[in-house]
Amino acid sequence: MSLAQPLDDRGDFALRPMPNLADEGTRQRLSRSAIEGLVRLAELWRLNSGEMCALLGSISERTWFRMKKGEWSGTLSQDEMTRTSALVGIFKGLRLLFSLPLADEWVRLPNKNPLFGGRRPVDVMIDGGIPTMLDVRRLVDALRGGL
Repeated sequence: MSLAQPLDDRGDFALRPMPNLADEGTRQRLSRSAIEGLVRLAELWRLNSGEMCALLGSISERTWFRMKKGEWSGTLSQDEMTRTSALVGIFKGLRLLFSLPLADEWVRLPNKNPLFGGRRPVDVMIDGGIPTMLDVRRLVDALRGGL
């Protein structure tokens, strides 16, 4: 879902409200697309199943394999959708900030920024969960001048 709608009656872009991830219906509607995006993100970032499951919080490897095959018909939780949103935002920001292949390798490279302390961003995000994922997203946005 794009946040910018086509032009309103004055010829300006109208902003859609952010999706309410607490709403079960919204999560049901967005889960399939979110999973497809996560599968692609895992491929591009070359993350293994254990890393993806840890980034998503409560997803087992068995469930992740079913998701990758398109055999999972569940609905992502609010927590999982929040994590997905953060990861997609980081991905988009990195693609705007760096050229390839660095944009896709960045999460796996040791980083001297104080947020990471010489560790790989993916490991820091796994350990820190949602708050750290959001910190990484803010950092990437700040680096590209988005703040």
